[in-house]
Amino acid sequence: MRVILQRCSRAEVRIDGQVVGRIGQGFMLLVGVTDGDTQAEADLLAKKVSQMRVMEDGEGKMNLALKDVGGAILSISQFTLYADCKKGNRPSFIRAARPEVAEPLYDYFNNVLRTQYGLQVETGRFGADMKVDFINDGPVTIILDSNELR
Repeated sequence: MRVILQRCSRAEVRIDGQVVGRIGQGFMLLVGVTDGDTQAEADLLAKKVSQMRVMEDGEGKMNLALKDVGGAILSISQFTLYADCKKGNRPSFIRAARPEVAEPLYDYFNNVLRTQYGLQVETGRFGADMKVDFINDGPVTIILDSNELR
């Protein structure tokens, strides 16, 4: 699994012109699932996201976790995180997990963030054409890959 974590001052996702998820300060996450990913990868990444100390303290240092500042998460499913661009100019998405595998794992990941770590998590809709608007604060952008965290 891969997660692109972006610290934001606000974020929202629209589907067909309607806002379906909106947060203030927090993390905008792009979440990708590949074949072979299991709940273990989701658990690992949820723990890492919940404990990332990239929020600023009173001295302007990245020293606080999301929960410390009352922040929220906007989580967006993103199969393109597994694009293979080695050949030609048109990416292949063969490494992205099929929807019947990816969607339950994406939902599980978000549920772990909510139930185990007590975080507010807003989402888009899996597989939908979404328009995401956010302000990257910092900017802070961190790539998390479950294969690199083991």
